Amino acid sequence: MADLQHDISTTSEVSADGGLPDDPFPQEAPDAALARAHALLAAHPVADGYSGLPWALRHLPWYDLELGEAAVDTDVPRMREGHVGVLFWSLHLPEGPGGRRATAATLEQLDQVRSVIESHPEGLRLVRTAGQIIDARNCGRVAVVPGPAHAAALDDSLGILRILHALGLRVLTLTGTAWAGAQGLSRFGEEVVREMNRLGVLADVSGASPATAGRALALSKTPVLCTRSAARALRPHPDNLPDELLAALGEAKGLCMVPLTAEQTGPTVRDVADHLDHVRDVAGPECVGLSGTYDSGAVHPHDLADASRYPHLIAELLRRGWSETELSLLTWGNVQRVLRSADFTARAAQHRREAPHARITELDA
Repeated sequence: MADLQHDISTTSEVSADGGLPDDPFPQEAPDAALARAHALLAAHPVADGYSGLPWALRHLPWYDLELGEAAVDTDVPRMREGHVGVLFWSLHLPEGPGGRRATAATLEQLDQVRSVIESHPEGLRLVRTAGQIIDARNCGRVAVVPGPAHAAALDDSLGILRILHALGLRVLTLTGTAWAGAQGLSRFGEEVVREMNRLGVLADVSGASPATAGRALALSKTPVLCTRSAARALRPHPDNLPDELLAALGEAKGLCMVPLTAEQTGPTVRDVADHLDHVRDVAGPECVGLSGTYDSGAVHPHDLADASRYPHLIAELLRRGWSETELSLLTWGNVQRVLRSADFTARAAQHRREAPHARITELDA
């Protein structure tokens, strides 16, 4: 009886006010959950939806991402420790989308992406398709997807969109231009989305107006991304999504990639997990992903300071009862689905374009 009383006393002392502990998920020891997280991520690595690494590296006189680089949040050793398999490298401009050099600055960043990858061939590989991501993983490389870039980079030209795609761009953010503004997509904006579908460039509506996001969801034949959006119901940040838009994103099989930033999700791992729970519940487990937003200038939650810390977040979700299937979709499967859909739609569109030419050639013959 004395031992039982001692156990009750010890449990009650966990809470500052003498009550029961306020942890709603106490069923698994932290070390056990972390070990499970590492095992799961070894099979289903993280597809990180937003990294500011290219811009961060521009200001360093020398760096070695394969050996390790303390001046940034992301390098190859930390990505391997965090089980990062895919990284979307942002081409956004820190000073904003305005100015006359948006196109030139985006081209310079694409050149920077290629230069960084060519300098680190043992750790990084530039990819364009879902299949190439699998190949990179099988070769022990982290796959790098260029994008998102800002819509201002197009300079209102579909030709520039095609050039950027030819150089590797895979994601474009639809905001801050005359054709993708507060009133939604103009006719030219709708044609941009159609051309993106034909090319296999994904639309990103993080930070876009509700009218633009809603029209993009209705128009696009491929899933729409939100590369850095959490739940506005939990934290009223302008880039976070209200529940009605999350529900629409889920119906359209889009993807909300929750950022690991204190400003958008909160200062702790639990805050981030709360947002992931909410997005999963409202949009569905097939419509939630992760966005590290490392090297973007953002402040990150405690214990999620760099790209090596993903297992700690997955351990928290395991303690909350997320299934292995749900977690495999969150970390890897949902991004693969979206990229495969974009690849398939682009191939189908290219086939339709080539078919009339082939018939004309046959008639001429």
